[in-house]
Amino acid sequence: MKKSLWSFGTREVVFAAIGAALYGVLSYATNILQIPGAGNVAIRPAVALPMFFGVAFGPIVGFISGLLGNVIGDLLSGYGFWPWWDLANGIMGFFPGLVYIGIKNFKDTSDILKAEGMVIVGVLVGIGIAAISELWVSGVDFATTISINFIPSVTTNLVNGLILVPILMVAYSAIQARSGR
Repeated sequence: MKKSLWSFGTREVVFAAIGAALYGVLSYATNILQIPGAGNVAIRPAVALPMFFGVAFGPIVGFISGLLGNVIGDLLSGYGFWPWWDLANGIMGFFPGLVYIGIKNFKDTSDILKAEGMVIVGVLVGIGIAAISELWVSGVDFATTISINFIPSVTTNLVNGLILVPILMVAYSAIQARSGR
């Protein structure tokens, strides 16, 4: 099967739905692990799922997994609807998906490093947009949004993404090898 960066058919819809459901439910399960003093920032290992789904299935799948998964997780947790943070989670899945075409072997160090680089970009851009949005939405000053929203969110998302995405890539490679794909 030839990879296409922007294709969106039945296969991508299915993977996006699976990614969103997994991310939403697993986020809900860990949303109780709040970082003290940070505005609703939780230590959510599940944040690596949209990043991985982007790497494995493309940027559109990563984006939808992140955006809809965050909506599901927040609603299950009783947080309500925060579209700028949902967008941020979508972006965190989108950017790693940009390396989808270039990934030849999920166990190869250079391919893992490509994915890791885009995880960093995705987290910085996504959380940056959401944190800056807090200036207008919540009326906080720049220093407050940096210290309460940006730094805690970037830190936890980078730690989770940089540790778990390579693990998921290697595990996915093993699954592919067993299934003959």
